[in-house]
This record gives sequence, C-alpha cells and structure tokens, in this order.
Amino acid sequence: MRETKRVIANPSSGTVQTVVEPTSPEELAFLSRTFQAFRYRDFRLMWLGSFTSTTGTWMQQVAEVWVVFSLTGSAFYLGLHAFLGQVPVILFTLVGGVIADRVDRRKLLLGSQYVQMITAFVLTLLIYFDWIEVWQLLLLVFVVGSAQAFGGPAYQAIIPGLVKHGDVPNAIALNSIQFNLARVIGPLLAGTALALAGPALCFGLNGLSFVAVIVSLYLIGTSFRPQKTDESVLKGMRKGFAFLKSRGALWQLSLLGFISAFCGVPVITLLPIYARDVFQSGSTGYSIMMAISGAGSVTGALLYASLSKIKSRGKLTLQVQVVMALLISVFALSENLLLSYLVLFAGGVCLIVLFASINSLVQLNATEEMRGRVMSIFMLAFRGGMPLGSLVAGSLASQLSPSFALLVMSALLGFSALALLASQNRVKEL
Repeated sequence: MRETKRVIANPSSGTVQTVVEPTSPEELAFLSRTFQAFRYRDFRLMWLGSFTSTTGTWMQQVAEVWVVFSLTGSAFYLGLHAFLGQVPVILFTLVGGVIADRVDRRKLLLGSQYVQMITAFVLTLLIYFDWIEVWQLLLLVFVVGSAQAFGGPAYQAIIPGLVKHGDVPNAIALNSIQFNLARVIGPLLAGTALALAGPALCFGLNGLSFVAVIVSLYLIGTSFRPQKTDESVLKGMRKGFAFLKSRGALWQLSLLGFISAFCGVPVITLLPIYARDVFQSGSTGYSIMMAISGAGSVTGALLYASLSKIKSRGKLTLQVQVVMALLISVFALSENLLLSYLVLFAGGVCLIVLFASINSLVQLNATEEMRGRVMSIFMLAFRGGMPLGSLVAGSLASQLSPSFALLVMSALLGFSALALLASQNRVKEL
C-alpha cells in the first residue's frame, strides 16, 4: 500500500504527531470510515500495547472462571467471582476519576498495570505449586479490580487526547475492536493452554503480556497538565456530578450504561453452565462460546467504526438495546447448539455497538479538565452494573434456573429501552 506522511497538530491534546495517510482513492474511502484513528502514531502504539495485554487478561479470565467452577461447582461462586472483580469499581472509581484529573494520567495508568502484572504472577505460583484455594483467588480478583478502578478513568481519559476531536467515536470503536479481538484470541489460547498445561500457563502469559502496554505507555506523548488545587477529593467528586447534571443527557447515558451492563453481561457469566449442563461440551465448548461472542463483538465494533459519522446515534443505541433483549431471550430458551452459536455472535455485535455508542456520546460531551471525573462516573454506572447483574443472575440461576435468570435480564433490558423510545428524553436527540 502506498502512503504519505505529514505532521499535524492535535487540537484536543496540544501534541504534534506524524499521521500516515493512504494515497489511493479506494483506500481513502474505506479507511476514512473504519480505521481513521490508526493514522495517529500514539493511538497505534496504545492500541497494540492494550491489545496484547487484554489478550492475556482474557486468558486469565477464562482460566479463573474454570478454576472457580472446578473448585466449587457452584453457579453462585461464578457470580461472586464476577462480583468481586467488578465491585472495586463501585468503591474506588470516583476517587480514581478525581485523581486522573489531578496527576499525570500516564503514571496513574502505569501503576495500575504493574499491580495487575504482579497479581498474575502470584496466581501463577499458587496454581503451579497447587496451593490455590478459592478464597485466595477471589481476594486476588478483588485486588485486580481495585487496580482497574484507579487505572480505568485514566485510560478512558487518555484515548481522546490521542486523536482529533472529530475522530473520537472512531477511536472508541477501534479501541473496542482490540478489546473484543482479544476476547476471540484470548479464550482460544486459554483453551489450548488449559488443555496442554493447565491454568498456571494462562496466568503466567497474562503477567508477561503487561510488558507490552507498559512499554507503549512510556512511548506515547501526552500533554495533559492538571491544574493545581487544594480541593478535597470529596469536593472534586461533587464537581464531577454537578458537571454531569449540567450537560443534560450525560446522566441519562450513565443510567443507560448501567442498565445495558446489568442485563447484558450475565449472559457471559453463565456460559460455563450452558457449556457443561446444556451442551455437555466442557471447557473446550466454553472457550468456543467465548470466542464466538468475541467474534461478534469485533464485527460490531468494525460496523460501528464505519458508521462513526452517523447522526441520531442516541436513537440507534436504544433500538439496538431492544434487539439485544430479544437475542438474550432466544439464547436462554435455546437447546440447539448451532442456534446458540448464531445468537451469541449476533448478541456480541449488538452488545458492542451498544457499549461503543454510549461511550462515544459520553466522551463527546465531556471537557478535558473534567474528563477523568466524567468517565469515572460513567464507569461507576457501566462497570458497576456488571457485578451487580452477574451476582443477581448467578443467584437466580442457582435457586431457579439459568434460563429464568436470563429471561428476567432480557425483560428488564427490553422494557427500559422501549420506555425511553416512547418518552421525551435527551438521549434520543443525540
């Protein structure tokens, strides 16, 4: 592919970057729609580092779930595992958002990566020497979640500064691709590693994968200079909530993020039960299901990236949420493996379009000096919905049935979207 290079100033971050541009009309037409953010060197570095690390994280996630299920055989413990991994977001993300607006965001994110890397190596040793007990794994999952609670707002705040303002939706969609491409590759690698050497290999490879994102963070250039302040953390939080309220639709988007995560993520949480009890496919079948869902998410992210310039993004979000609710119902009732695969793929498409669209709308309505706090509030709603939904679904599945649990989530997801579509609200106007 022939390409040219030119140096441009980045208005959103104040940096100067080298931008690679294709020269043929066909390449321009396609890449300008789908891969526009890859023109920026710093975004490419961050994307590659994050993709490598996220692949390792998904390997560890699959191995953790299988270890918990092997040790306990309990749907409740599956929900508890997911809950403890995400509950630190509820406890610490708002503090992390304030800190992300007051310190070098890159240093804050580096600290988060180092903690997660050390934790992965500790798990490797516990598994290798057969010292592992379920309480140890759950405790380390909580530590990782705490590190992510402080690093998450910093990471979300860094991404828009790597591209121009108009390319932010595309950057968010491409960032979703790396996350969900890792969801495809990570579980497949985890399935192979589990079969060949057991979960210790998954945890060890995850620890090594953090080297990539740490190196990329040292290489990128960011120009965010936090304002010096003597305000307390609590006052900083209050300012974040006041800003959210002043921007109208932002609080509605945060609520929508909570609902979509609360109702959509439990499908992934309960997959081990469907793999073992419904389809009798074991850990290999579970890995395949995870990979198919991830493949759908990659497809959805590519689709959203190519449509990043569309209007009426808010209305599209609500419509996709209705479709997602229907797909969850079909999966809950399906006893046909091929149909379940197809629904998982389509659900992955819808879920990532839903998440990327909400995230884009929040980022576009946030200012640079408030971005860390805005994203921390959004993460509190969005990622807080994941453990709560997983805990509720795990409890319902344990007491009644997995199908009943997913049908309840489907009803909540569909009703909330239809209610917003039928009412007058700011989200539909975005």
